Parts: sequence; C-alpha cells; structure tokens
Amino acid sequence: MYSLIRPALTLFVLLSAITGIIYPLATFAIAQVGFPAQANGSIVTRGGQPVGSRLIGQASDAPGLFQGRPSATSPTPYDGMASGGDNLGPSNPVLAAAVAQRAARLRAANPEASGAVPVELVLASASGLDPDISPRAALWQAPRVARVRGLPLAQVRGLVARHTQPPVLGLLGEPRVNVLALNLALDDARPGVEDNPRR
Repeated sequence: MYSLIRPALTLFVLLSAITGIIYPLATFAIAQVGFPAQANGSIVTRGGQPVGSRLIGQASDAPGLFQGRPSATSPTPYDGMASGGDNLGPSNPVLAAAVAQRAARLRAANPEASGAVPVELVLASASGLDPDISPRAALWQAPRVARVRGLPLAQVRGLVARHTQPPVLGLLGEPRVNVLALNLALDDARPGVEDNPRR
C-alpha cells in the first residue's frame, strides 16, 4: 500500500512546488524585470498621488474633459474585478435603446460636433475597461472641450495629435488616444501655450 501512496505523494508535492511556488515566482520576476510598469498596473501619478491607470478607463461626464468608451461592468463602471462585455447581440432591443440613449446624450453635450457620433463612444469594449479611443472620437469632442476650457480649438486638436499613439510596431491595431493621458495634458494646457509632449 505504501509503495502506491509514496509516488502519488511525491508527485503531488513536486507539482505543488512547481505550479504553486516556482512558476508564480518566475512569472513575477520576469514581469518585474521586463515589464515593470504594466506588472504594477501602469499607475499614473500626479503630485505623488495616483490618479488612474493607463490600462483602465475612467468614468467622466465632466464637460471639460474628453470622454472614453462606455463601460459594461456592473454595478460600477470600469471595475477591473468585473471585466467583461454586456453580451448583447446587435439585434437586441436593449442594446439598440442603450446606443440611442448614449448617442442622444453625446449629441446634446457636443452641439458643435460635426458628423455622426463615433461608434466607440456608444459601444462598450469586450472588456468594458478600454482606456483608449480613436483620434476621430477625440477630435469629435474637441470643440466642446475647447469651448468649456476657453482654449483655441487648434490647440486642443494639437493636444489630440500629440497624444495619438500609432499602431503597435506600425502594424498591429489602429491609432489610439489614451483618454487619461489626454485629459491630464489638458489640465496643464494654457490658452495659446503649447504643451510639452515629453512631459
């Protein structure tokens, strides 16, 4: 009997050590060395205080800020512990009503905007946490932000251009704007004074 139990216990202890101790520690060490910012949440600080993460969107309806994609996490928007989409199909009337309501609200808040409301401003991402929008979605909101902030529209558009990130390796994905980074740069903007893109 012991001859049967001993190999099973040995294997159990060995696999527990590999999968429960060695592998997690190795993964942690590689992440801290190779990707320290991402491994620690890509936290953005202002004045020594954390103001958000570059990886997770933030809810904001303030008229003087750029707005990101809607969040499908519930009950709190952009909740990293509840990441996921709303799982509503394109023919679902609940989704259609939500999109119509979001579009109407955005239209009312952005009367100067021209063209259709950019699709990512009315549809949540699959994770519900997307921190980025397209340059088109940012530029669509630029007239409202410029008016509320008392900034020249050209200056606000320049901020969007300077905070537009290209596709990864020039090939993967689409150009994007991190909403948190753009709003923080906007807080530093003064009329007629160009921001420092290296800040």
